[in-house]
Amino acid sequence: MKIILASGSPRRQQFLKELELNFEIQLKPVDEIYPEHLKGTAITDYLSVLKAKAFKDSVKNDEIVITSDTIVWHNEKALGKPKNLVQAKQMIMGMSNAWHEVISSVCFTTKNQQVVKNFITRVHFKSLTENEVSHYVEKYRPLDKAGAYGIQEWIGLIGIDRIEGSYFNVVGLPTHLVYETLNEVGVL
Repeated sequence: MKIILASGSPRRQQFLKELELNFEIQLKPVDEIYPEHLKGTAITDYLSVLKAKAFKDSVKNDEIVITSDTIVWHNEKALGKPKNLVQAKQMIMGMSNAWHEVISSVCFTTKNQQVVKNFITRVHFKSLTENEVSHYVEKYRPLDKAGAYGIQEWIGLIGIDRIEGSYFNVVGLPTHLVYETLNEVGVL
């Protein structure tokens, strides 16, 4: 089957390359808005399926479309991409000396089937100083990242002292889950 990755994320694209998968990228615009009552995995499940709906009428018999969504869940709240640098600093300082969850859902859509799977990784930041957070936000400008940080960047190198689950999930895609599911549905 032909794999279509419906993501503009360079990190997700790189992961599929590293998994040695042949794929093509197709992007369709989607308003990533979810009902306010949803919590945790229900949010990412909903958004990954919503992104797949854009392909509903165009998926061919020999294609599988992969859509995904990732959020940071902290204090019973979803932390998406920050709107500005001030909000980015607030998000990161709010996670200082605390655990948060990185939740990803991946939706696999064929002409006749849809499978949605999710994965949660728990991440702990050490007690961060305002100078550390300011340096990171100003130099790395993490406005394109859920929770305002990239684990693979400077703040992750100096600030994350514990992780339970998949590192790759925190970067943006639970790669083991993608590989496992593509095997289960008969693509690999």
